[in-house]
Amino acid sequence: MRYDEGEPLVDRAAPDGPLETRWERARFGTRLVNPANRRRLRVIVVGTGLAGASAAATLGELGYRVSSFCYQDSPRRAHSIAAQGGINAAKNYRNDGDSVYRLFYDTVKGGDFRARESNVYRLAEISTAIIDQCVAQGVPFAREYGGLLDTRSFGGAQVSRTFYARGQTGQQLLLGAYQALSRQIAAGTVTMHPRTEMLDLVVVDGRARGVVIRDLVTGEVSTHTADAVVLATGGYGNVFHLSTNAKGCNATAIWRAHRRGALFANPCYTQIHPTCIPVSGDHQSKLTLMSESLRNDGRVWVPVDPDERRAPGDIPAEDRDYYLERTYPSFGNLVPRDIASRAAKKVCDDGRGVGPGGLGVYLDFADAIDRLGREAVETRYGNLFEMYQRITGEDPYQVPMRIYPAVHYTMGGLWVDYDLQSTIPGLFVIGEANFSDHGANRLGASALMQGLADGYFVLPNTIAGYLADGPFPEVTDAHPDLVAARSDVEERVRRLLSVEGDRTVDSFHRELGSLLWDHCGMERTEEGLRHALERIPELRAEFWRRVRVPGSGEGLNQSLERAGRVADFLELAELLCLDALHRTESCGGHFRAESQTPDGEALRRDDEFAYVAAWEYTGTGTPPLLRRESLTFEHVEPTQRSYQ
Repeated sequence: MRYDEGEPLVDRAAPDGPLETRWERARFGTRLVNPANRRRLRVIVVGTGLAGASAAATLGELGYRVSSFCYQDSPRRAHSIAAQGGINAAKNYRNDGDSVYRLFYDTVKGGDFRARESNVYRLAEISTAIIDQCVAQGVPFAREYGGLLDTRSFGGAQVSRTFYARGQTGQQLLLGAYQALSRQIAAGTVTMHPRTEMLDLVVVDGRARGVVIRDLVTGEVSTHTADAVVLATGGYGNVFHLSTNAKGCNATAIWRAHRRGALFANPCYTQIHPTCIPVSGDHQSKLTLMSESLRNDGRVWVPVDPDERRAPGDIPAEDRDYYLERTYPSFGNLVPRDIASRAAKKVCDDGRGVGPGGLGVYLDFADAIDRLGREAVETRYGNLFEMYQRITGEDPYQVPMRIYPAVHYTMGGLWVDYDLQSTIPGLFVIGEANFSDHGANRLGASALMQGLADGYFVLPNTIAGYLADGPFPEVTDAHPDLVAARSDVEERVRRLLSVEGDRTVDSFHRELGSLLWDHCGMERTEEGLRHALERIPELRAEFWRRVRVPGSGEGLNQSLERAGRVADFLELAELLCLDALHRTESCGGHFRAESQTPDGEALRRDDEFAYVAAWEYTGTGTPPLLRRESLTFEHVEPTQRSYQ
């Protein structure tokens, strides 16, 4: 598949001047909406994870009339609850040399110099306020003996800046945001719509004015309008079928917005997480993540001898290869996720992997238990150890965990400017649904940071500049654009149900996922990507000929839900592979076999690819338009990354 080139893309909302004062000056320069006028303005927020719940709660508290939508039965079931390890903040409580600037530097470097400096510095700056906000909400962060907040290290950093609540950090932070949201629901400023799925965006006169949703219980399709729409619907990792995401995670909301005119940026930037429980068979429908925090005390190793058959506890130290500590002595087991993932793949490709199929490496806590005692290890990681034992039947206190890389977070997403507004006026995108902060690789413990920064602090300030022109003309149910969007959704539902083919939705999803993992996963080649780009349109056409969706559109029908999401994945996957094909460099977790150093390390090509690749939709099966936003680095000089 080919593509066409469009006009260069410029972030016209980005401030200039000293890096340290850009956010403050941007806020001061934003027009405000007085409290009386806020009560006349309506905002739709789709998604109730950390970004969506915090945004809806904050906008409601400011006085806007907010409608919040989620497909779960409760906002508390958003996928943010699954985040385990922690949240970064440049508090420097450990007095170990951390600072806002160091967090900014680590994030830009960890993202392999493919993120905007202004956005990343704002994120690092806001990080300190997030902790204060969450403590005030009662989030039970771990504390040291004296009562001070505790921190631990995470990949890609040499300081201890990650705040945590055992292995339940995402859950506790989400409960804090949910409490804030519930308060606004009770106050009447937020109206909650659970068990509803956004299936299209309503664009009127070039502005985002509403959404088309389907009630997942009754099957009713309806429209809701507002003065602005906020998407906080997470990432698209489930396009790979097997990922660490919950099964319900999908790309429909952002893909529908993309089809309506929102540019999609860097779709090929998908994060491979190094500490996932390995695949155990073809029966699996998802993978389970083990927190990166485990790499603080767990040591990663494989046997030196590919033919080693002894139990791990019987293998002496001299016959073990602690390959991360050997190859990257400065960071050891705490190298960034992309480095750790590629290193695990390499030792397994060399025939030294452990477990079924040789697709695993050991994460061993024997030394930590000897050094700290079992009780201390249990205090830090007990629920994670219990989860691992329940899934695998192995006791990690007695034998090492087995881990292997898997698809986790997605750095790509809808393109947004510094104000978090997409290329459709009035459509704001926050959290993992946008592309803005992580470059080609997200550092651990940064997802929760971005979601809460966007929802609590950035969006409530920047959306005011747009809403200052409101309220906009009323959009009635009879408006042609509203009628057309609803008709499109109803026709799509009818079409999915009418195929009555002979293949299940899951069979198509599994085949698509295997195709992407094999050819657009950790290692990519031009040949493999071209093969995928040939097969995906064939698979998509076959889907619309042969898929079977039982039941009807009236009432609860989870097969219909999955069918719509997989149909969108079949379109997104093609753009993902095209983006990967055009980027002939190794960057972040994306190792392009044609672009490597003589010693096999990833080779970035800054002279050719220091830009954001933003794609414009021109129709399914037709060449998309590539628009490039140049990245400039004034404060962090792009260098070949080294963690040795």
